[in-house]
Amino acid sequence: MPVLGPQRQLLSPLNSTSPATPRLGLATNQTGPQCLEVSVPEGLFLSLGLVSLVENVLVVAAIIKNRNLHSPMYYFICCLAVSDLLVSVSNVLETAVMLLLEAGALAPRAALVQQLDVIDVLICSSMVSSLCFLGAIAVDRYISIFYALRYHSLVTLPRAWRAIAAIWVASILASTLFIAYYNHTAVLLCLVSFFVAMLVLMAVLYVHMLARACQHARGIARLHKRQRSTQQGFGLKGAATLTILLGPFFLCWGPFFLHLSLIVLCPQHPTCGCIFKNFKLFLTLIICNAIVDPLIYAFRSQELRKTLQEV
Repeated sequence: MPVLGPQRQLLSPLNSTSPATPRLGLATNQTGPQCLEVSVPEGLFLSLGLVSLVENVLVVAAIIKNRNLHSPMYYFICCLAVSDLLVSVSNVLETAVMLLLEAGALAPRAALVQQLDVIDVLICSSMVSSLCFLGAIAVDRYISIFYALRYHSLVTLPRAWRAIAAIWVASILASTLFIAYYNHTAVLLCLVSFFVAMLVLMAVLYVHMLARACQHARGIARLHKRQRSTQQGFGLKGAATLTILLGPFFLCWGPFFLHLSLIVLCPQHPTCGCIFKNFKLFLTLIICNAIVDPLIYAFRSQELRKTLQEV
């Protein structure tokens, strides 16, 4: 299995990566305990990247085509799709290059290595921007619920465009610094802190929104003198919605940032070394999140689905 760009950048000083065949099993660590190593077949990795590419291209095309979708909310969703698209394309592109290098189809050159570094910056910036736009979507929905009467005066197109531009610029600058100073502890801690901040922000906003929705539903139920089981049904539906919104985010992004945390906390510990061996799996989960995002944030829109049918 080829070593990807971020894996090359993050793990080269740890000497913890090695080629492996696609399998799920115990990998013997000569300096520690046996490790559960999940190797992802290259064909599966590339296929997931292709699925993500198709999904997110459809989202972008539908939003561009339908003028009814030219609003701040859908622009944030469109930018999320672009970020997820870049996550998949950059990872797949680097995987393909590394496969060609291993097969001898490409001669390793200094220029090629520099191009891989550029791809690393693209991967990192697309990841950071994807997290930012997930947070921006949460903030937009929060304002639309709690400040509904002032929403169109608060969230205007010029403000949305400025926010989008700021996110892209900040993502590119942050990723450039990360790739340039990847071996500095402060950089890794900043990335992990950024992920935790986004997770807390989204959790607080969505929990508050769902609490308000459940309170409103209970008021309607009391007004119509419905049974208690109906009110409990609203609570279960709210919990399910919260799980759909935050569950994939935590499960797909959490292992990657756990990996970064362990590089800081225990880079030489044998148990942490076992986790480092599954870095390719963590990248695969991020691509899976790029597949899930359109299902959660885009394809649930009836207007967008109608546009896709027309396309």
